[in-house]
Amino acid sequence: MALDWDAFRLVKAVADRGGLTAAAGDLGINPSTAFRRLGALEAHLDVRLFERLRTGYVPTAAGRAMIAAATRIETDVTDFARSVAGLGETPSGELRVTAPANFATDLLMPILVAFRARYPKIHLNLILAEEALNLSRRDADVAIRASRDPSETLVGRRLSGIAWAIYGQAGRDYGDLAQETWVSASPAVAGGVLARFVEARAAPERIALRINTVTGLDAAVAAGVGIGPLPCFGADADPALQRLSSPEPDLGVGLWLLTHPDLRHAARVRAFMEHVAEAIVPLRPRFEGR
Repeated sequence: MALDWDAFRLVKAVADRGGLTAAAGDLGINPSTAFRRLGALEAHLDVRLFERLRTGYVPTAAGRAMIAAATRIETDVTDFARSVAGLGETPSGELRVTAPANFATDLLMPILVAFRARYPKIHLNLILAEEALNLSRRDADVAIRASRDPSETLVGRRLSGIAWAIYGQAGRDYGDLAQETWVSASPAVAGGVLARFVEARAAPERIALRINTVTGLDAAVAAGVGIGPLPCFGADADPALQRLSSPEPDLGVGLWLLTHPDLRHAARVRAFMEHVAEAIVPLRPRFEGR
């Protein structure tokens, strides 16, 4: 039995996930296949790679050595794939783009339609996520990211500021906002910035709803569940909402367009970043709540 990359991937996945079932799901195989492969690998090496405990699979010294080797191999493979991906001269092929989920309907789709008309040989894979994906691992090629301090390992440009303000349901009269019912993002969103903002302005019993994403906050406010902070670029254009404050400096961030340095000269990456910048820069007043 020769050691191949699949063997290293299996051991690393079991370690990362703490068990066979979750590891098998990540690898696209069924748990019984993962069980047989791991048993055959340990028999071939004549060493136990994991201790099977009730709490999960814990690597032995041999397992940790194989995991370290797997990590190095994965890094080398990723670096190679990224460097090769940056050599293309024609704007074509797959382009993986990640962006906050709430950007999809309010901003991105018209931009992507125009981009596809301009570059029909580029096929887009859009990954909408609240968390920041790792571009160094090639989880995505380009990131449209709301951030105050983007990673120094990435390159790109700041397209605009993103202003947030407090909004309520259109057509209603509001008095002292501290006495109103509020909606809020949960503490896990945006590093807890939104949750802390609301908690500083409303007593706990006045927070009627918490949501684990930014997406949905606008619908909750428009439905009358409560008032809450929303990004101006979408909320100002929604006739179901009314703004109740000026832009809140504590919530302002930048809108960044980023990629990995190895990919910045790839034709499809360059074409996408130029196209998005051309589309968004004229929208700065809307993003900045002006």
